[in-house]
Amino acid sequence: MPLSLRRPSLTSWILIATVLGAVLGYLDHEVWKGANIDEYVLPLANIFLRMIKSIIVPLVFGSLVLGIAGHGDDLKRVGRLALKSIVYFEVVTTAALVVGLTAANLARPGDGVTLATANETGKQLAATPTTLAGVLEHTVPASFAEAAAKNEVLQVVFFAMLFGVALSQVTGKPKETMLAFCTSLVEVMFKFTNLVMKFAPIGIAAAMAATIGKNGLDVLWGLGKLVLTLYVALIVFVLIVLVPIALLARIPLRRLGQLVREPWLIAFSTASSEAAMPLAMENMERLGVPRRIVSFVIPTGYSFNLDGSTLYLAVASMFVAQAAGVPLTLGQQLIIMVTLMLTSKGVAGVPRSSLVILSGTLVTFGLPLEGVAVILGVDAFMDMARASVNVLGNCLASAVMARWEGELVLRTED
Repeated sequence: MPLSLRRPSLTSWILIATVLGAVLGYLDHEVWKGANIDEYVLPLANIFLRMIKSIIVPLVFGSLVLGIAGHGDDLKRVGRLALKSIVYFEVVTTAALVVGLTAANLARPGDGVTLATANETGKQLAATPTTLAGVLEHTVPASFAEAAAKNEVLQVVFFAMLFGVALSQVTGKPKETMLAFCTSLVEVMFKFTNLVMKFAPIGIAAAMAATIGKNGLDVLWGLGKLVLTLYVALIVFVLIVLVPIALLARIPLRRLGQLVREPWLIAFSTASSEAAMPLAMENMERLGVPRRIVSFVIPTGYSFNLDGSTLYLAVASMFVAQAAGVPLTLGQQLIIMVTLMLTSKGVAGVPRSSLVILSGTLVTFGLPLEGVAVILGVDAFMDMARASVNVLGNCLASAVMARWEGELVLRTED
């Protein structure tokens, strides 16, 4: 079919919506001052995000149960995949921390920044201390219904894994009935995702308009060095860590890029990596990753493999130390890195959650909390970048695990 007659793809509509939303937000902030257009468009963005979040729990639960119990009674097979995934996650997130700390030490984005008095938002984030013990305790749900209602992904993952193991030990009709239910649930949720994605351009345009309209572009210039440092560090991380991993695993970069493009754009535009998870899972199956691997690796990665958020935490911690004039030795930086490597595992892929981890880290190491108040001004723009890298890292992880298990069957056509 001639190019001129092709219907625009979802990617094209998302790009168009992103640009239109940014232009609308700029006009609202710079030209129609006082119009407060974000009050009118923000509900559209929230509706889109609420529809996306409604997908998460049933999709994660159904897919994880299938990934564990739906492939025979070979728990050793599932355990092997889990062990490989955790090792991979730890190696890659540690690399992200190293890249982040190196970038912050070279660029020194905090130099010349004056810390102001902490605002109420910063104080509220500080009131939520984050420790390894707290993350471990928070992992176990007191009620699955409560965890589902609050979209606590880590708790849903924990419950689904135990449920899957228990189901694998059941025989006969009860097991067949539950597996059939989970299979049907996953299939329906993929179709549900396709319907929600039709609303994506509207929701994304509204989100961009609200963000730019409220913050404007000037806020970027004031803390541009911090934002630039993060973006450059994320690009370097992708080029020197993720790309070599893809090449070593013999993952075709072009095909991977085609299938990751739309989830990446959704995560970048909405500043929420969870918003892109359903489409990311579907597209990795289209790449040729078996459902059992997609169903296990990607949901688990959303708790243990948030590469972008981890790198951001390293850069942000160093930024605050530099802005406060607090010199940190290499040993102190390594301790911070280990702390972040552990505590960041409980970060959900939703906007602003990383600030809670950052606040806890600042308090732990005696760094001024005012740094959070400063970062809040540009956090929305940085959240977009780290969320998109989270999605890219988890998509790649599923393909690498499939290759490692010898089950990757690449598909050149949809």
